[in-house]
Amino acid sequence: MPGIDQVLARAMGIPGVLGAGLIDWASGLTLGTAGQAPHGDHDAAAADTAEVVQAVARNATFDTAAGEGPPLEDLIITAARSYHLIRFVPTAFDSQTFLYLWLDRAQANLAIARLRLRDLAAELVTG
Repeated sequence: MPGIDQVLARAMGIPGVLGAGLIDWASGLTLGTAGQAPHGDHDAAAADTAEVVQAVARNATFDTAAGEGPPLEDLIITAARSYHLIRFVPTAFDSQTFLYLWLDRAQANLAIARLRLRDLAAELVTG
Protein backbone atom coordinates (compact mmCIF):
# COMPACT_ATOMS: atom_id res chain seq x y z
CA MET A 1 0.00 0.00 0.00
CA PRO A 2 1.39 3.42 -0.86
CA GLY A 3 2.14 5.64 2.10
CA ILE A 4 0.53 8.95 2.87
CA ASP A 5 3.52 10.92 1.65
CA GLN A 6 3.57 9.05 -1.67
CA VAL A 7 -0.13 9.64 -2.26
CA LEU A 8 0.18 13.33 -1.41
CA ALA A 9 3.20 13.68 -3.71
CA ARG A 10 1.15 12.18 -6.53
CA ALA A 11 -1.75 14.51 -5.68
CA MET A 12 0.62 17.43 -6.21
CA GLY A 13 1.01 16.22 -9.80
CA ILE A 14 -2.64 16.94 -10.57
CA PRO A 15 -2.81 20.03 -12.81
CA GLY A 16 -3.60 23.19 -10.84
CA VAL A 17 -3.02 21.73 -7.36
CA LEU A 18 -1.56 24.19 -4.88
CA GLY A 19 -1.66 21.96 -1.83
CA ALA A 20 -2.91 18.64 -0.51
CA GLY A 21 -3.50 16.96 2.80
CA LEU A 22 -4.85 13.92 4.57
CA ILE A 23 -6.96 15.03 7.50
CA ASP A 24 -8.73 13.35 10.40
CA TRP A 25 -12.07 15.11 10.35
CA ALA A 26 -13.07 14.10 13.86
CA SER A 27 -10.13 15.97 15.37
CA GLY A 28 -9.13 18.34 12.56
CA LEU A 29 -5.53 17.13 12.72
CA THR A 30 -3.35 16.68 9.66
CA LEU A 31 -1.98 13.21 9.00
CA GLY A 32 0.15 14.49 6.14
CA THR A 33 0.48 17.56 3.91
CA ALA A 34 2.18 18.64 0.70
CA GLY A 35 2.56 21.93 -1.14
CA GLN A 36 1.02 25.17 0.01
CA ALA A 37 -1.84 25.74 2.42
CA PRO A 38 -4.54 28.38 2.24
CA HIS A 39 -3.27 31.36 4.26
CA GLY A 40 0.06 29.55 4.67
CA ASP A 41 -0.96 27.28 7.56
CA HIS A 42 -1.75 23.59 6.96
CA ASP A 43 -2.95 23.00 10.52
CA ALA A 44 -5.39 25.92 10.45
CA ALA A 45 -6.64 24.91 7.01
CA ALA A 46 -7.15 21.33 8.23
CA ALA A 47 -9.10 22.48 11.28
CA ASP A 48 -11.27 24.82 9.19
CA THR A 49 -11.94 22.18 6.56
CA ALA A 50 -12.74 19.58 9.22
CA GLU A 51 -15.37 21.94 10.66
CA VAL A 52 -17.04 22.16 7.25
CA VAL A 53 -16.95 18.37 6.86
CA GLN A 54 -18.37 17.86 10.35
CA ALA A 55 -21.22 20.28 9.65
CA VAL A 56 -22.08 18.59 6.36
CA ALA A 57 -21.79 15.08 7.82
CA ARG A 58 -24.01 16.02 10.77
CA ASN A 59 -26.71 17.26 8.43
CA ALA A 60 -26.25 14.76 5.61
CA THR A 61 -29.56 13.56 4.24
CA PHE A 62 -28.18 12.63 0.86
CA ASP A 63 -29.38 9.37 -0.65
CA THR A 64 -27.32 6.87 -2.56
CA ALA A 65 -28.82 5.19 -5.61
CA ALA A 66 -29.29 1.80 -3.95
CA GLY A 67 -29.57 3.09 -0.40
CA GLU A 68 -26.21 1.47 0.43
CA GLY A 69 -22.75 2.75 1.06
CA PRO A 70 -21.53 6.00 2.48
CA PRO A 71 -23.89 8.94 2.07
CA LEU A 72 -21.06 11.23 0.96
CA GLU A 73 -18.15 10.65 -1.38
CA ASP A 74 -16.78 14.12 -1.82
CA LEU A 75 -17.41 17.81 -1.33
CA ILE A 76 -16.55 20.61 -3.72
CA ILE A 77 -16.22 24.19 -2.54
CA THR A 78 -15.76 26.87 -5.15
CA ALA A 79 -14.33 30.31 -4.52
CA ALA A 80 -13.48 33.21 -6.80
CA ARG A 81 -9.94 31.98 -7.48
CA SER A 82 -9.83 28.45 -6.13
CA TYR A 83 -11.49 25.10 -5.73
CA HIS A 84 -11.38 23.06 -2.54
CA LEU A 85 -11.97 19.37 -3.13
CA ILE A 86 -12.58 16.96 -0.26
CA ARG A 87 -12.70 13.20 -0.77
CA PHE A 88 -13.75 10.89 2.07
CA VAL A 89 -11.45 7.90 2.56
CA PRO A 90 -13.48 4.87 3.63
CA THR A 91 -11.62 2.14 5.49
CA ALA A 92 -12.43 -1.14 7.18
CA PHE A 93 -11.75 0.60 10.49
CA ASP A 94 -14.44 3.22 9.86
CA SER A 95 -11.87 5.96 10.10
CA GLN A 96 -12.90 9.54 9.65
CA THR A 97 -10.32 10.80 7.22
CA PHE A 98 -10.44 12.74 4.01
CA LEU A 99 -8.08 13.83 1.29
CA TYR A 100 -8.09 17.54 0.61
CA LEU A 101 -6.93 19.41 -2.49
CA TRP A 102 -6.56 23.15 -2.87
CA LEU A 103 -6.65 24.05 -6.56
CA ASP A 104 -5.97 27.18 -8.57
CA ARG A 105 -9.24 27.74 -10.41
CA ALA A 106 -7.56 29.25 -13.49
CA GLN A 107 -5.28 26.23 -13.97
CA ALA A 108 -7.27 23.26 -12.67
CA ASN A 109 -9.78 21.02 -14.36
CA LEU A 110 -12.24 20.17 -11.61
CA ALA A 111 -13.50 16.98 -13.26
CA ILE A 112 -10.01 15.58 -13.77
CA ALA A 113 -8.96 16.56 -10.25
CA ARG A 114 -12.01 14.84 -8.80
CA LEU A 115 -11.35 11.61 -10.71
CA ARG A 116 -7.67 11.56 -9.80
CA LEU A 117 -8.47 12.25 -6.15
CA ARG A 118 -10.98 9.37 -6.16
CA ASP A 119 -8.25 7.04 -7.43
CA LEU A 120 -5.73 8.27 -4.85
CA ALA A 121 -8.23 7.71 -2.03
CA ALA A 122 -8.81 4.17 -3.30
CA GLU A 123 -5.05 3.54 -3.28
CA LEU A 124 -4.86 4.58 0.36
CA VAL A 125 -7.49 1.97 1.18
CA THR A 126 -6.49 -0.95 -1.03
CA GLY A 127 -2.84 -0.38 -1.82
